Amino acid sequence: MGLVSSIALYFVLWWLCFFVALPIGAHSHAEQNIEVDKGSEAAAPTKPHLIKKMLVATVGAFLLLWLTQWVLALPSLQYYWK
Repeated sequence: MGLVSSIALYFVLWWLCFFVALPIGAHSHAEQNIEVDKGSEAAAPTKPHLIKKMLVATVGAFLLLWLTQWVLALPSLQYYWK
C-alpha cells in the first residue's frame, strides 16, 4: 500500500474510531439532573472529554491501519491476487 493510500485510509479510520468513541462515557444534563441554562440543550453532554477521545481515536486508527497493512501483506493474499 502506498503512502497516499495509507494516509487516506488512516484519515477514514481515525474518523470512524472518533465517532465510535464519542458516546462512550458521555452523560447529558438530563441524565445527571443538572439544571439546564436557557438556550442550552438538555441532551448536551456535561463533560465530553474530547481530548481523551481524540487520543483514543489516534491510537485506535493507528492499530487498525497497522493490522490492515499486515493482512494485505500476507503472502497467501499476495499469491491469491496474482
